[in-house]
Amino acid sequence: MNTTACDPQLLRSIQLATTDVLVEFDRVCKILGCQYVMYGGTAIGAVRHHGFIPWDDDADVCMPREDYERFLAHAAEYLNPHIMIVDPERIPDYPTTFAVIGIRDSQFISTTAKDRPFVMPVGVDIFPLDAAAPSQKDFNRQCRETWLWGRLLFVLGTPRAATGLPQPLALLANSAMYSAHWLMRGIHLKSKMIYSRWKSIARRYEHDQSNGNQRLLADFSTRDPKHWSVTYDELFPAGEAVFEGFTLKIPHLYDRVLARGYGDYMCEPSPEDRVNHQPFHIDFGPWTGPGSLSTH
Repeated sequence: MNTTACDPQLLRSIQLATTDVLVEFDRVCKILGCQYVMYGGTAIGAVRHHGFIPWDDDADVCMPREDYERFLAHAAEYLNPHIMIVDPERIPDYPTTFAVIGIRDSQFISTTAKDRPFVMPVGVDIFPLDAAAPSQKDFNRQCRETWLWGRLLFVLGTPRAATGLPQPLALLANSAMYSAHWLMRGIHLKSKMIYSRWKSIARRYEHDQSNGNQRLLADFSTRDPKHWSVTYDELFPAGEAVFEGFTLKIPHLYDRVLARGYGDYMCEPSPEDRVNHQPFHIDFGPWTGPGSLSTH
């Protein structure tokens, strides 16, 4: 989405509210001893802009599975009461395989999600990184199976969604999704069961110690986990970068990680290639400005 199509004041408010969530996430990670790094466009923003990419409207972090599970299990004890965690293991009909930490009673509805029943909060996506299978054949299978179960989870919670396909393929895809959605509903298939299956496949090789810290960690919540795979040593010990005036964590070898994922990431894309989630409806809940949620 071209930035001229989004209200600049609204976009900046989304960024500032998200920054408050990101800072709270960092604070609790320090208390719990959980490792994380900023991920994707958020990491690019930290390196290239010392904050958000100017047209971006969300934030992503990633964590090794062990840290991710520890954070989800214990973060609620320390979080600001205005901040909540949305987790597919604990929230019925949550349609994705990663958690979100966000502002309680807020709403972030993108244009593509305006017809979905589940409403996301304004916040930060938290992606778990799992051990990739040691052989290419097994890794390819792991990628296919996590994609299938992740897609089933999404379709169970979302009868219709933008596919990005041209017509008539888009119509066929949406018809298939709609039919699959109501079929799963009709047989009372539970999101928790689907997510449990996805998670067991994603974690299948976590006890394989071959290659030590050089083994690949992959984000199986993406369409292409192979492309978004890193080694532990590329991520940790995490470096630090200034992001919107706060010091937060970035990958240890951030240049290698970002160049592999994005090529020349220091070069800004042309205006027509600048995209975000195209906000359709935003409700900030109790957030009224930077620092307004602070209770510390």
